[in-house]
Amino acid sequence: MKNYSYNPVGVCAKQINFSVDDAGKLHNVEFIGGCPGNLLAIGKLVEGKDAKEIADILRGNDCRGRGTSCADQFALAIDKIN
Repeated sequence: MKNYSYNPVGVCAKQINFSVDDAGKLHNVEFIGGCPGNLLAIGKLVEGKDAKEIADILRGNDCRGRGTSCADQFALAIDKIN
């Protein structure tokens, strides 16, 4: 399993930590900063799911007209490692 850390831009979260196993499944997703309830929920919902599939679902999600969101930044983080 490989561990990753990503510093998002333009959102409240300051860091996104996650792991991807050899099968491409996400584990241990953790957002530092941001909206705790929503970001904890994202981590729980994506646990064990295919990373590329999750990136496709979350990519383009907007928060308050910022052009990005914590979820979108997580998709960008996944895109960066693939």
